Amino acid sequence: MALPYEANRFDVAVMALVLFFVPDPRKGASEMVRVTKPDGLIASYTWDVLRGGTPTQPLWEELDALGIPAARPPSADISRFEALKALWAELGLREIETRELVVERTFADFDDYWLSMVVSSPSGIVGKLSDAEQTELKRRLQARLPASASGAITVHASATAIKGRKAA
Repeated sequence: MALPYEANRFDVAVMALVLFFVPDPRKGASEMVRVTKPDGLIASYTWDVLRGGTPTQPLWEELDALGIPAARPPSADISRFEALKALWAELGLREIETRELVVERTFADFDDYWLSMVVSSPSGIVGKLSDAEQTELKRRLQARLPASASGAITVHASATAIKGRKAA
């Protein structure tokens, strides 16, 4: 919200998987513009939260099904292409381009997934669950996520990406 750098310092400013966590995306993006030199590049990408593109979507859906509120990013709406384009235009950026990024991550087995995606999740929700709730969540996720013959689990995700140039 207030980058500790002087104006026009950097050639490029990138916010990776953060803009939807910022309470005021306009302020966060405007700080990127402020610290970028004229004709510099400002870019961001964020999980496509509203269309279910986040890698944690299966976890969120299973928590919802169990009636356990899972914290979602406070500014999820900014993950929409329309919102990103409108913000970049409002900030006076030019040569605006957007792109969908599709990724996959393969975990060795369910335990690897559980440790990486659930136990280590930023919200820390699993640590707040009772033993019975954790067991049920784990059972539901394991049943939901398809595993290969070797037990590997591949999770797909998508992100909305945008870039633009600061006016000279």
